[in-house]
Amino acid sequence: MEGKDDRVRVALIYGSSRKGRLCDKVAQWAAAQIGGSRRFEVTVVDPMTPVDIQQRLESADAFIVVTPEYNHGYPAPLKELIDSFGAEWHAKPVAFVSYGGISGGLRAVEQLRQVFAELHAMTIRDSVSFPNAWEQFGEGDRSHDFGRAERSMTVMLGRLHWWAVALRIARSSFSYESA
Repeated sequence: MEGKDDRVRVALIYGSSRKGRLCDKVAQWAAAQIGGSRRFEVTVVDPMTPVDIQQRLESADAFIVVTPEYNHGYPAPLKELIDSFGAEWHAKPVAFVSYGGISGGLRAVEQLRQVFAELHAMTIRDSVSFPNAWEQFGEGDRSHDFGRAERSMTVMLGRLHWWAVALRIARSSFSYESA
């Protein structure tokens, strides 16, 4: 049973800062999916517009990282954003929407799981990936079937919400740093 206190503040983190990045389209798709639920309040964290990043991360209950895979890894601007903060990540869940070539960004996600574990964040096992993303989000007015991705997003958001509420309750009960 969900109530008003179950609304989760999620920071949607853009993982790319390349000019002409596909990340904008993938993140917009993710934001529309998240926005379709009254369980979430979304704020954007974009390395290309570094305004109030610390406050946005600190006030978030959970994170969704939208990351491409470049050369079998995640982009350097995302690494810089993550490494610039510490306690803001502690005892909070992180979910992933990835995109790329044939792997759909999954290699980047696996590397990010290691980084977030070191930052005392809890990564969600379920994720959303877009293999050959330029075919789905590229130029043109082509209609694409996002049914699989939408189903994956629904599961991921359900798990992210559960962990965000559970960890928020735990953080409010006693300080994670004191554990």
